[in-house]
Amino acid sequence: MSLAPVFKNAESRRILMAAYEEHLARWPVPAETREVPTRHGSTSVISSGNRSGPSLVLLHGAASNALMWIADVAELGLSHRVHAVDIIGEPGRSAPTRLPYAGSGYADWLADVLDGLGLRTTRLAGISQGAWLALSFATRHPERVERLVLLSPASVVRDRLTFLLRVLPLLLLGRRGHRVINRIVAAPEKLHPDAMAYMDLILAHTSPRLDSSPLFADDELRRLTMPVLLLGGEQDAIRDCRAIAARLQGLASRVETCLLPNAGHVLVGAAPRMLAFLN
Repeated sequence: MSLAPVFKNAESRRILMAAYEEHLARWPVPAETREVPTRHGSTSVISSGNRSGPSLVLLHGAASNALMWIADVAELGLSHRVHAVDIIGEPGRSAPTRLPYAGSGYADWLADVLDGLGLRTTRLAGISQGAWLALSFATRHPERVERLVLLSPASVVRDRLTFLLRVLPLLLLGRRGHRVINRIVAAPEKLHPDAMAYMDLILAHTSPRLDSSPLFADDELRRLTMPVLLLGGEQDAIRDCRAIAARLQGLASRVETCLLPNAGHVLVGAAPRMLAFLN
């Protein structure tokens, strides 16, 4: 399958990069940004927090970038050196290289990023498609992952058919449809208006991926030898987090689960639960 480019056109890229810089200026703690070379292109990383603490690498979801961690990074950084990564092929500063979800491409890319950061091992956290990437890496390189945090992970179970049937027609409605999609994904959480506006802007100026990552096989999930924390919302519109918990607990040996009854796909304020596990 030929993958659509990340940005709709050069003007869309300019608009989104300007918005990125505006939001990055609000990063709540001192930070440094760097460009890490990889086999699939340059990768942007925002590093902040405790320089003497253990490393924690954060992977954002699809149609997003490292700025999605802006509300959690200060708390996470009290005890960790936090590296928020812009995943390639997404609307951030990194190379606009979109790789197939099948195969080892994304895991190989993340290995290059960790090598570039000087991290032989790390604690790793991802949300949604970023959690899929974290799983893809951890099942291939379990020796490099000290602890693994999965928030609403993709590809452990199939996405809800009801979500797909609701969203696909909305993709045809332009910006109005994009706004509805973002509110379906965020519900029941009421996100800050600035965050919703940024999400709407991203969908308006990027080309969505229409392919999906394949389900992990049983033997892949059995390779998760590190401690794993699953965080999920019981009102997640996209995935059945109870089914995800059941499958992970049946295959991996060291899984903790925290299912939040009043939360959906977007888990706001997850830092305290993450730190209780990480520390």
